[in-house]
Amino acid sequence: MKKKQLLFAALVAVATATGFTACSSDSDDNANDTGGNQIDETNVVNNDASALSLVNGVYSHWQPLSSSFSFIIELNSNKLISFEGAESKEGPLNSRFEQEPTTWYQVKIFNHLLLGIAQDNEAITTVSNSLKLNKVTQNGYNAAVGKAKFLRALAYLKLAQLWGEVPVFTEEGGSTTERQSIDKVFEQIVKDLTDAEELLLDYSGDPRVPSKQAAQALLARTYLVWGDNPLTAEQVKAIADTQTDPEFTTTPARLQKAIEYADKVISSGRLALDPDFSKLFGREYESNKRNTNEHLFTIAHDGDKLDAQGNHQTHCSWTYPFLNGENGNGYKQNHTEVADDDLYDNWKREQPNDKRLAETYFIEVKNPETGLIHHYYSPVYTPVNGKGVDQSYENSENLEIKQNSVDRIEIRYAEVLLIKAEALVQLGRNQEAAEPFNQLRRRAGIAEVSAPTFDQIKREWDYEFTYEQFSVLNSYRWKNLISSVQQVKNYKHFADDWKEKQTFTADQEAYFQKVHNHLVAKYNNVRGKHYRQPIPNGLQGEDLGIAQNPGY
Repeated sequence: MKKKQLLFAALVAVATATGFTACSSDSDDNANDTGGNQIDETNVVNNDASALSLVNGVYSHWQPLSSSFSFIIELNSNKLISFEGAESKEGPLNSRFEQEPTTWYQVKIFNHLLLGIAQDNEAITTVSNSLKLNKVTQNGYNAAVGKAKFLRALAYLKLAQLWGEVPVFTEEGGSTTERQSIDKVFEQIVKDLTDAEELLLDYSGDPRVPSKQAAQALLARTYLVWGDNPLTAEQVKAIADTQTDPEFTTTPARLQKAIEYADKVISSGRLALDPDFSKLFGREYESNKRNTNEHLFTIAHDGDKLDAQGNHQTHCSWTYPFLNGENGNGYKQNHTEVADDDLYDNWKREQPNDKRLAETYFIEVKNPETGLIHHYYSPVYTPVNGKGVDQSYENSENLEIKQNSVDRIEIRYAEVLLIKAEALVQLGRNQEAAEPFNQLRRRAGIAEVSAPTFDQIKREWDYEFTYEQFSVLNSYRWKNLISSVQQVKNYKHFADDWKEKQTFTADQEAYFQKVHNHLVAKYNNVRGKHYRQPIPNGLQGEDLGIAQNPGY
């Protein structure tokens, strides 16, 4: 299959040609007919390796999304701000809650997820054809189609979380423009993941390969999200122009399913927490290179020595490391910045012994080239997002800004434990939640609890997963987007008199003026409509023909 850098409509057209037509009633006369399409040498592959390679082509749509998810999921929260270009550019627009259908990060994510789905559909049809003609083995089919359905489910889950009702189209048919109900979208996600669970092999220690346990972990996540009753378009419309959060409700049967699938992962005995939280992030630690089996699914980034390539989740958080004067001041602004010192200060005050704090927020970093200690705290700077820095580097040649070859972690075993704990707490079974909940706290070196509360569960998501692309998705689930974003009013650089509290150089004052401006914009601009992202244009600015979300 040749590489495709096509518009959404173009690849959908390919997918339509290879599998959208429904099976006709008289197709039984032709054993090689699938969906009204004749099988021939043009729509099959010749061996198992080619089948898997065909599915692996879908990663071309996932790899550009590493930082782009952060530009929505973290910037649309109280955790992160962006100085990437002028205030009218895409990063600051998200940081200020001013995104539009033309904003690049929304355009990029939405289109590439749908393009990936279309390519999954094409791959499933082709590999299925190949099995019928005995071109691939049953094992080859299972590996390829299991992976395709796993990736398609993950794409639909991201779409449903960020955009709500979206079109659902598979190799069996469907519309690429007609939005389906939330329940229909989640039913498709569950169907794909349960198929993937049956087709994929057990976890082998390599998280770059989707496994049975990775599918089960995604099912646990899916049922938790679905169990918290995602808002419908009508519910969003009712609050679109207000600063009022909707009511939090749940569907207990779905929360129970989240527990059941989390238990499947746990009982498999194939996963475990790494005993050292500091050894989870960085080129030498990603993808379970230490054989601790915490990473369940990651997306590989080989990177290169150009800062325009590789994993931009790292690049955008650590864009200009150690660009400073002799005294350690004068830093150049990264593309994304921690929203304020208070995120570090509040955590340190609440849990001073938490081992995760120092890995999440860097306030001092040693330059391996010069030996200088660089300080990231006002009045010089805000802390650095530590998870965006290669935490395994020991010398200048291993500094990830030069290669960006850190894999993107999609699922960690820690998430499975916290999903189980949260679902139990939401069902009122708080004492049962203590065991999975306390596994995370024991590793972090903080006090265990006998029956975690819902508020403690929410805070634990922050302690464990800040800057791992959960922030706004959790706010959507808990229906506290507006109240959580407006917590910025308590940050030290939010108040109009922020300049009077410290002494700043001219450069420092300009930096923190931007911080102040973004915090105020977050507080003033966040609305009910931001429970959804705007349905964007196509990659070339074209109208995709999908109805817009309320308020945009």
